Amino acid sequence: MAYVPGVALLAALVVGCSAGADGNANGADSKAGSPTVTPAPPGKYLTLPAPCRAVPRSTLKDLLPGAAELPGDQQDKVFRGSAAVTYDTDRKVGCSWKSDAPSATRSLSVDFERVVSYDPAVSDDDRADTVYAKKEKAAGLSSSTPPGQPDEKGEESETSEGSGKAEDPADADTDADATGSAEPSPSESSGGSTDGTPGSSSSPEEALPSRILDNLGDAAFLQDLPKQAGSPAQHHTVSVVFRTSNVVVTVRYAEQPALITQVPDGRELQEKAQALARKLAETLSE
Repeated sequence: MAYVPGVALLAALVVGCSAGADGNANGADSKAGSPTVTPAPPGKYLTLPAPCRAVPRSTLKDLLPGAAELPGDQQDKVFRGSAAVTYDTDRKVGCSWKSDAPSATRSLSVDFERVVSYDPAVSDDDRADTVYAKKEKAAGLSSSTPPGQPDEKGEESETSEGSGKAEDPADADTDADATGSAEPSPSESSGGSTDGTPGSSSSPEEALPSRILDNLGDAAFLQDLPKQAGSPAQHHTVSVVFRTSNVVVTVRYAEQPALITQVPDGRELQEKAQALARKLAETLSE
């Protein structure tokens, strides 16, 4: 039997182990053909607009009656708006305006939220759709309309459940901040139903319920919030929330008459809030 020196034997063992390791990594034992996860596409929007410059001055003059009659410096202050406090302007920004006129006080706010998915299997758009769906559900508009109630197309919904999307605890703070969901629903606020049945309010808002909106972004809804039950103040707020790609936008428009005997025109508030929302959607699409 030939004698193999210890050093030579050790070198042979090392070479053999290395070959075996390479064989496991690149040979028949490797998992050839394993599926590769393709990251979901990013959202369309990588930045957000400057919120206090998002609404044209001409539009602000229409939405804030009385502001144009103020002295120059006061007028500029009103139209300049007040930026919302935010810690990440790439993800969430907002601005608000307020005008006090002899007949009423009008207030306006716009908020932009850019949604980013950190799950490679979920696109930014799908993640934004989940955020939007939670706001829609918080507004009491799950699946567009309550069971048995006709929607704008005259069709009846079969369920009142939400969109079916999983709820993410990371977005718990986005449920009600843009929809005013903590306030009562229109039927509760007006002291009755919104279909003109006995017990409903005779105020104009009974014919203007909260609803899903068509042809605004990828999805949109309007929430109408008349004054709170038991409150003498005739405060009326309208919110329009819409999603376009991975951005969710909220427009709030409200009126507080100077006299408690005056009732805000809910139809006007809704029309103007919707018109502004559509302008913002067009601007984002440019």
